[in-house]
Amino acid sequence: MVLILGLFLPLAALAVERGEPIVGVLRVIDGDTIDVGAVRIRLHGIDAPERDQPCTTTSGQNWACGDWVTRQVRDLFEGAQARCAQVDTDRYGRVVARCAARGHDIGQTLVQGGIAYAYRRYSTEYVADEAAAEAANRGIHAFVLQSPARYRVTRIKGRLPNDPNCQIKGNTSSSGVRIYHLPGQAFYDRTGISAAKGERWFCSEAQARASGWRAARR
Repeated sequence: MVLILGLFLPLAALAVERGEPIVGVLRVIDGDTIDVGAVRIRLHGIDAPERDQPCTTTSGQNWACGDWVTRQVRDLFEGAQARCAQVDTDRYGRVVARCAARGHDIGQTLVQGGIAYAYRRYSTEYVADEAAAEAANRGIHAFVLQSPARYRVTRIKGRLPNDPNCQIKGNTSSSGVRIYHLPGQAFYDRTGISAAKGERWFCSEAQARASGWRAARR
């Protein structure tokens, strides 16, 4: 029975199990997560802002930098042929790997461009690249934001705003309508934010509207 089931495992899964290179067309999920063929991969040695993570400009303006990061990675690598070498497996079951596409180390390219940070907790491989990007004020280094790791921890702990300047609640109704609630509105206090449902905090009404949410009527 085990042998028969093994015959039906996806070829990509078998390749990962044997430690073979993972090769395929690349699809971007967010700033540090991609699909290569049928395999979900967390890029080794880097950490990028979460897709819903805001940041602040030097003039104090809030900005959706997580969305920007994802778009930058797509512009660089979406649809490319990638080749990855597995380093580990993370707690979510994703393959952690070093990947190359279009003749470049993807992780290094993102850190050099100020699109991601070197993830020192797991690797020092891109620390020098991050230092150069920071010195040149490239990408996210030109803004003020929490480290992605800190942002994730803050977001998990309850439903208070991660940033005191970002208190607008982007909620999805039971019928799938995206509605944002301002502090003081009728349903603000009882509205919770679930990232798993695609809900998020916004720093301004303009940001909420630009992301596809409409204002609550009361």
